[in-house]
Amino acid sequence: MESTINVTVWNEFRHELNYEPAMKIYPQGIHRVIGDYLSKQRLNVTTATLDEPEHGLTDEVLNRTDVLVWWGHIAGDEVRDDIVEKIHDRILSGMGLIVLHSASQSKIFKKLMGTSCNIKWREANEKERIWILQPNHPITEGLGEYIELAEEEMYGEFFDVPAPDELIMVSWFQGGEIFRSGMTYTRGKGKIFVFRPGHETSPTYHNQEILKVIANSVHWAAPVKGTTVPVFGNVKPLEEL
Repeated sequence: MESTINVTVWNEFRHELNYEPAMKIYPQGIHRVIGDYLSKQRLNVTTATLDEPEHGLTDEVLNRTDVLVWWGHIAGDEVRDDIVEKIHDRILSGMGLIVLHSASQSKIFKKLMGTSCNIKWREANEKERIWILQPNHPITEGLGEYIELAEEEMYGEFFDVPAPDELIMVSWFQGGEIFRSGMTYTRGKGKIFVFRPGHETSPTYHNQEILKVIANSVHWAAPVKGTTVPVFGNVKPLEEL
């Protein structure tokens, strides 16, 4: 059966063009690796990058996107504010958002959270063990007790975000820190999943369990078709006053 979920995978696509360690791991870009996997899950996938016109996020693209997957890092400030506003409006209207790794510092995520979203971090190719806290959640379907990555960038608490709707995963790092690495939020009608791993010089997005989490989260975040449209503003009473 053909999927009716339309996914747009967005990536800055700067590291993979200009930084040799990232080029070697993702020669076609992080968005291509994630997009190719999602396409094999029978999702309708489009990719977009920062340096395309309108960052690849035209009104036409955004209006047909059910779930937006976002990877960003060094060029977040270059994302146009008017595009951020359009993404924000679409999320409030029901579009899902998957926030990957450094996208937790993106303009759109900070706007949705209303906080600095600051973290502490360290690049030391450390082991990361991602513990599954909710094994019965749709995002963790098909996974074991934990996911282990041999080398990743460390993110450590405190993570300056509001308390999540659900805490799905917690990471432990070889250096001793922990991090809330899988969290969900709701903003308006839109569902958001924040997923920590994915450093540009680590082969994280070649890991099948990590890709499975992303695919699961896309299905979870997709808007429910045919839901009731909320009514706002001044209304007449249903009963006679």
